[in-house]
Amino acid sequence: MNLFEQQANEFAGRHIGPDEKETTAMLKTIGIRTLDALIDKTIPASIRSKRPLDIPGSQSEYQYLGTLRQIAAQNKVFRTYIGQGYYNTIVPSVILRNLFENPGWYTQYTPYQAEIAQGRLESLLNFQTLVADLTALPLANASLLDEGTAAAEAMTMFFNSKNRDHDHITTPKFFVDSNIFAQTKDLLATRAQPIGIELVVGDYRSAGIDGSYFGAIVQYPGSDGSVQDHRAFIRKVHECGGYVVMATDLLALTLLTPPGELGADVAVGNSQRFGVPMGFGGPHAAFFAAKDEFKRAIPGRIIGVSVDAQGNRALRMALQTREQHIKREKATSNICTAQALLANMAAMYAVYHGPDGLTRIAKRISLLARTLSNELGIMGFSNENEYFFDTIRIKVSDAATLRQTAETQGINFCYPGGNKVQITLDETTTQEDVFDILSVFGRISGTDLVVATFDIDDTLDNIPSALTRTSEFLTHPVFTSHHSETKMMRYLRSLENKDLALNTSMIPLGSCTMKLNAATELIPVSWPEFGGLHPFAPADQWKGYRQILTELEAWLSEITGLAATSLQPNSGAQGEYAGLLTIRAYHNAHNGEHRQHPRRDTYLFLRHAGFLYTPAVQQRRRRNLLCHQDTGRLQPGRQQWKHLC
Repeated sequence: MNLFEQQANEFAGRHIGPDEKETTAMLKTIGIRTLDALIDKTIPASIRSKRPLDIPGSQSEYQYLGTLRQIAAQNKVFRTYIGQGYYNTIVPSVILRNLFENPGWYTQYTPYQAEIAQGRLESLLNFQTLVADLTALPLANASLLDEGTAAAEAMTMFFNSKNRDHDHITTPKFFVDSNIFAQTKDLLATRAQPIGIELVVGDYRSAGIDGSYFGAIVQYPGSDGSVQDHRAFIRKVHECGGYVVMATDLLALTLLTPPGELGADVAVGNSQRFGVPMGFGGPHAAFFAAKDEFKRAIPGRIIGVSVDAQGNRALRMALQTREQHIKREKATSNICTAQALLANMAAMYAVYHGPDGLTRIAKRISLLARTLSNELGIMGFSNENEYFFDTIRIKVSDAATLRQTAETQGINFCYPGGNKVQITLDETTTQEDVFDILSVFGRISGTDLVVATFDIDDTLDNIPSALTRTSEFLTHPVFTSHHSETKMMRYLRSLENKDLALNTSMIPLGSCTMKLNAATELIPVSWPEFGGLHPFAPADQWKGYRQILTELEAWLSEITGLAATSLQPNSGAQGEYAGLLTIRAYHNAHNGEHRQHPRRDTYLFLRHAGFLYTPAVQQRRRRNLLCHQDTGRLQPGRQQWKHLC
């Protein structure tokens, strides 16, 4: 290999190994002269490819970053006010530098071994406390894959609770309010159909709920930005024996009455706007909080406070029965290391700002939204939302002209149809941004000069008094002790020192997690051209992403020898699920319905893949878990911890 080939192939030697000398030594040990000879002895010639792969040659890490810079430049990062579950946010520099870009945090493995994971377990415990406090529900897990799958997990949990015999389903219906995010609605449909759940979509205010419904889901605030009181609807569902999940916004809950106080059984959502870049839609850490009665069925992992054999405070995964090292046949990747990293970012964002800081951020956003609504009203554009947190919904005469005008100025709005436009403000929005938004509407109305009066009165009349939060949250000292950068930096370092990552030692367990990614591969994650892009941005604004996706699909198809590749599943388990549904759809499309019982067999193979549990399994999952609540934190029985030690 000449010097130029060595430069292009340096990545493999630095990150994969073994090197040429080590390879020769291993071959000598097993009595084989060359790698080709080893392949000849181990892989039959009949199944080996006889042509080279038609994929580009290797690049050095320096060349790779240069190429990726050119690809990133094709993406256009507009000022985006689309919302719909994805928001611009400010990543505090102390968290960006000391957590997100720190190998002491991003190369950690899933915390199966609690004794070498005390740092990240404490951070995940902070995440659980954050979620439990803001949702006012006693039980929260340590994050899930995304908001849509979290909602689907809640639906499935309710379904299993009300239908113990899946061969004789008595309550098949699940009500889906039409004012939830479109991506959540689509995912619910994907998960519901194979196991016999009947989705009924409509307006919760006029829904005819009866005993055939096992549950319902509403969005709070709604996808249109409106803040509505769901108490009566929740009571109606409960009176019929069903359960209610509320998809909600953690930042909004600093100002709004939380789901637990409204009577909801479960709250789910996305923690992305707590300091995690949009990243064109993910990954982001979802949250899942529930009433105590669901502690034997809640998905995901739960971090608990316990004691070790010496009587010292210790943390462990009190719930982990859906993990691969416990029950492989029932494992699910709705929980994974990458999401733990992002849950840690959200937790530290809350620790850094504290309850007062989070409330200030939320109030400033809502005040700017109220100002924008008022000024547009003066210009003749009325807000359809009587009550709102960060989103206004405006009816215009020509949405296409407005869109063209806005995009000319580098601004993205949400266009739900019917000549309506939605504008969602966020943490990054400034008073100057409000003027720029007003100028877009001024241009289509023939007004060259726009004015705005910014009212500093934080009495938010855009939030109804009946839904104004009065309960405290984040009262634990950890959320009031680390508000200076120095204290935050020291806290992050103290947790890092209690943990094991690749910057400390070899990790004794292995999997396809972030710990295997090279620093060069992770650098672009922080680039605004990738991190600052909204997933619903117009297609001409993400040409760089399109190139990456198109090339990856083509290369994977070439490597596997298959006709096409789908990149939609964003975890191993979701890929398995998509594959099973694809096979099922293929049989159904080719008159193969007879190959399976249309409901029972589908249920069985989905359960085998780790997505569903029988009631008996649910009852066994936590039979040894003795817990009580301590400021939102779980404390398992002490004897278990001593036994583990």
